[in-house]
Formats: sequence, structure tokens, C-alpha cells
Amino acid sequence: MRTDASTSLNRSTVGAKQKPGWRLPSRFDAYDVAAALLFAVLFVLAAWTFRDYAISNDEEVQQRYGEMIIAYYGSGFVDQSLFHYRDLYLYGGLFDIIAVGVEKLLPLDPYAVRHLLTALTGIGGIGAAWATARTISGPRAGLLAAAMLSVCGIWYGPMFNHTKDIPFAAAMMGATYLLLLIARQLPRPRWHLVAMFGVLCGCALGIRVLGVFLGVFGVFAIAMQAPVGRDMNWREGLNFGWRSALRLIPAVIIAYAIMIATWPWAALAPLNPLRALTAFAEFNYPIRTILDGHVYHMGDVPRSYVPIYFAIKLTLLLLVGAALALVFAMLPQRVQQISGARRNDGWRRETAFVAFCALFPLLCQVVADGPADTGMRHFLFAVPPLAVLAGLGLDRLLDRLATISVPVAMSAAALVLFGLAFDAATLYRLHPDEYLYFNPLVGGLAGASRRYATDYWVNIMPEAVSDLEHFLDRTDTGPRRSRRYLVGVCGERLPFEKEADKRLQWTRDWTHAEFFIAPTHMNCDMALDGRVIATIKRLGVVIGVVKDRRALIRPSVAGLH
Repeated sequence: MRTDASTSLNRSTVGAKQKPGWRLPSRFDAYDVAAALLFAVLFVLAAWTFRDYAISNDEEVQQRYGEMIIAYYGSGFVDQSLFHYRDLYLYGGLFDIIAVGVEKLLPLDPYAVRHLLTALTGIGGIGAAWATARTISGPRAGLLAAAMLSVCGIWYGPMFNHTKDIPFAAAMMGATYLLLLIARQLPRPRWHLVAMFGVLCGCALGIRVLGVFLGVFGVFAIAMQAPVGRDMNWREGLNFGWRSALRLIPAVIIAYAIMIATWPWAALAPLNPLRALTAFAEFNYPIRTILDGHVYHMGDVPRSYVPIYFAIKLTLLLLVGAALALVFAMLPQRVQQISGARRNDGWRRETAFVAFCALFPLLCQVVADGPADTGMRHFLFAVPPLAVLAGLGLDRLLDRLATISVPVAMSAAALVLFGLAFDAATLYRLHPDEYLYFNPLVGGLAGASRRYATDYWVNIMPEAVSDLEHFLDRTDTGPRRSRRYLVGVCGERLPFEKEADKRLQWTRDWTHAEFFIAPTHMNCDMALDGRVIATIKRLGVVIGVVKDRRALIRPSVAGLH
């Protein structure tokens, strides 16, 4: 009786015996239907809200970089200005090239196009996480992974204007999923999977050289599948590994071709990608960042910097689920069998593979003591595999509880649903600043304010400019309505000018600024005095201010006609 109840609770069980009528046909599994509805909601939200997000600090140079790459090819390799444009040549320009191309087809502002494309690739990353978890443990695990990633603020918020981080992370997760399928077929994987894997590897490398991690993941996948000590000796294992590696050579060729096509500097010399990797490891620009109230230069951050941000930026449900997956994967075999675990060997190996893909890059960062800034932004590609782990862990937990008591398992499932709903409600309250989510380990946004990296993209800009314009509408009457004002901005010029009307003029000289817009990130709002005329709040926490400085500056410079 317990077995029947258990299997009915988890409809994702492959090969479980269930009573007729308890389960929809596999192609219409209830969890898959729920996942389809989730993706439909995500697409609608992306189409509805992609204009709500500010232009991020790096987007202007990235857009220009894409235009330069196209000009380079269009000139027959004569126009080489892209190799001297800041340090952008160290990056691939795949996303930027696509954005420039799509811009010609859609009646949208170039940056709106970038935000829409980023949102779509972010949803693609969620889809890859869903497919990975579903492949390993069934439809319920896939749904859990997709749902947890969707309500994770550090993924959903950046999904609109982190136009290099999110596409790279989505390509990495897609390639990881294909590598999992290939690993199951080694040493003779199907050619189309190898080709698709090569394409996604090329897409990742065409954005960031950190795509080389996929090569390490591939080596781990081959080693994971080699049944040395079970069905073959070490000599046969080496032969297995050699034959498997040879089958992946076409993927390497495809990836390399895409990389050099979208990253022209990589094509100038064979070792340039390695030089870029070394350059990133040694970056030490005068960029400051903050951790627990302490300000560091990016090259001086402690080794714990990135792991701490992962611990406080991911949702508690995701962290708990990922930890459970690791615990279940490490349980002794006899304990797994006693508890009724199914498909144990394959589940353990593939869970270990996903854990490796999520944690190995973080381990490299800690061991190498590399530079870091803006929290965990440069490691967003580790978030989807962690969501996969969380889906696997919670799915296995529900399985275990169902073997003990169906009411207990149902209660646990209700708690999971409550956690997802709570996180979704929090993101709604944060919109469009979802990336400011912090979990209760640090006291939420209130506890993180002024102690950790918050609005580093100055996402408050549209709301702050709108508040300033409304203030002037109320206070400037008669001839004053035509007056122009100098505005200092703790951020980039382009995001301000895209929002401001003709009354507001950006100025580099803050000492003469009549108004000042700043986020509370890194205490930038304290850089200039002035009367606060507007505050931008989320969850009751001030994240940005607008200040009126006209009473503090000389009358001769106050107001431009």
C-alpha cells in the first residue's frame, strides 16, 4: 500500500508501477504541462516588461564593439579599430553581433533589442536547466529546477540587462545538458549531439573565454562514464577514454570556428585565447567593490568573496535543495538501497557531474585568488547547474518522504510550493530591481544595504529621472518651465540621456550640478550634499535618491537658459 502511494505521489518515476488512470500519458505528464505553463508565463513577462530595465553600464561599449566587428568584416579586415577599443578585444562579440543584426529587423531602440534578446536567452537557460534535471530524475525534478531558477532574483533580474553574463550562462548550461546526453552514449555518441554541443561551446567561447571550462567538463564526463573497476580494467578504461575523446573532435572544430568568427582577436594568433584567460586572471583595475561593509579593490578581494555572494544571493530553497542533492549523492550504497532509491548508480554519477560543473569554477576562483567585483555577476553561469542540483535534491527528498509517509511528503511538497510562491512575490515587489534580492542569511535587502553590492548597474535611472521630471513639473511654473538644469549622475551618461527630457543636461562636473541622481550602492548617494526630493525604495529600503543642490551652488551657475 505504501509503495502504491509513494509512486502515485511522484509521477516522474521512470518505470514505476502505478494504477491505471493515475498518470497522464508520458508525453502529457502533469509536471511537463506545468513546466510548459511556466515557460509561457516567462515569455509573456519578458515581452511585457523588457522595457522596464535601465541600460546597464557596459552596454554602450558592448553595442559599439558589435558594430566594430561588423565593420571589420565589412571592410575586408581593413578597419581594425576594434583591436584598440578599450579591452573589449579580450571578449567575444557573438551576442553583440546578433544584437546589431536584429536591431535592423525590429522597430525597437538598440538597447531594447538587447534587453529582449537577453531575456529570451535567459529563458533558454532556464529551459536547459529544466531539460537537464528532467533527464536525470524525471519531469518533477525538471519542473522544480526551472521554477527555482525562475524565481531566483540573481537570475531573473539580470536576465534583462546583463547582456554578456546571461547569454554566456545560457550557452554554458545548454552545452552542459548536451554533454550529459553525450556522456550516456560514450564511446559512440550520436553525431548530431556532438555537433550541437560544438555549436553551444562555440557560442560560449564567442562571448567569454571562460567557455574553456566546457573542455574540463567534457574530460570529467568521459572519466565519469568509464566503468573502470566494474566492467573493465584500467587499460580498457584508457582505450574507452581515447575513443570517446576522438568522437568529440568535431565539436572542438565547430566550437573553434564559431569562436574565431565572433572573436576576431582570437583569430590573429593561436594562443590569443589563452592570453585572454591569463589577462582576466590578472585584471586589477581601480574598481572598488564591497563585502560585509569593507571596501576592496577588485584585485584585493578575499578568496571567500564569490562564495559569500552565492550564499547570500541565492534563495534558501535553492541552497537547501542543492545541498540535499550532494548529501543524497554521497550516501553509502546500502543506505540508498534501504531507503528505496531508484536508478541509484546513474543518478549519483550524473548528479556528481552537475555538481562538478557548478562548483569547479568557484573552486578555481578561490584557489587562484582571482579578482572579482559586482558580487557574483561574472559567475552567473554557475547558477543554472546549482538550480539543477536543487531540483534533483528536492525531488529525491520527496521520494524518500513518500516511502515513509504520504502526508509527510505532501506537507513537504506544500512547503516547497510556499517557498516558490514567497520568492516570486518578493521578486514582484522588487521589480524591476529583482537582482537586488538577498536571502534571510544576510537579513534580506535591508541587511545587505550599504554592506554588499546592490544596484551596481544603476537600475534606478528610469525611475529617478521620472521622479525628477515630475518634481520640476510641480515646482517650475511660467517662464521657469523652459529652464535647463545640470544633473550629476553616479552612473553612465547614456542611461541618463535615454530617459531625460530636454530640461535635464548631464554634467561631468558634479560641483556645478544642480541636481544629483545616485544609488545607495557603495554610498554613492553621499558623494554630494543636497535636499532629497525623491527616494527610490524596494522592500522599504532606500536604493536611490534624487537631490536638489540649487541652494548650495552659486546663483550664477544655477539654471541654464
